[in-house]
Amino acid sequence: MAGSRANLRVIHAPAPPRRSRARRAVAVVVSAPEPTPGSTQRIVDGITTAIVERRLMPGTKLAEQQIADIFKVSRTLVRQALNQLSRDHLITLEAARGAFVAQPSVEEARQVFEVRKMVELALVRQLCAGVTPAQVAQLRAHLRTEADAVAHIDVTGRTRLLADFHVVLARLLGNEVLAQLLADLLSRCSLIALMYQSAFSAEHSAGEHVAIVDAIERRDARAAVRLMEAHLGNVERNLQLHPRVGGLSAALKLP
Repeated sequence: MAGSRANLRVIHAPAPPRRSRARRAVAVVVSAPEPTPGSTQRIVDGITTAIVERRLMPGTKLAEQQIADIFKVSRTLVRQALNQLSRDHLITLEAARGAFVAQPSVEEARQVFEVRKMVELALVRQLCAGVTPAQVAQLRAHLRTEADAVAHIDVTGRTRLLADFHVVLARLLGNEVLAQLLADLLSRCSLIALMYQSAFSAEHSAGEHVAIVDAIERRDARAAVRLMEAHLGNVERNLQLHPRVGGLSAALKLP
């Protein structure tokens, strides 16, 4: 009996189950609302595309609540997207006024084209060194899509395609960082063209793209660089960065 009593003393009651507490914790985590993946980027991409396709003009006010309603997201996600677009120089954020599509200055326009020349001349030179028939076929397919958009007066489509041509060149090098850099520069160029009323025709631009691809296919780096430099120079020259001002008397002259 003594031994049995000793045994009885070492028997412990089982610990109280903790499952209910764990379940409650899990329930709280599962029920917590989570943002939709990619929602912020979806807003950024939507606004950027609207700028590139010239559907959003420089100086346009971007109302947070209206954007939230369009994308069916919270204003918090809209603010995140606007902050990212501000860092990309596509919009400006003004205290107590809100967000507006950016209005690039003349000096900024010059600097953007200067960077594009440095990047894109090196790009076509490198592409000529190792372009493949499959890559040339990809470029030709893009040119056909461009030509179709120009012929059917698809202003939105041709604007996007003419800009994408330069990004396609970068992606053929397999350099996604370069492609994204060019995409950002081209978005800013779209704003610049809107601000300074580019007179450069879509037909002319598409024709110059064809000549550039011809040189790349021949692996003629010298010609490709020369044609790209001329192309970018033509686009920049056709911007009205130096508007003629006739003075106050001319501006206020009555009919």
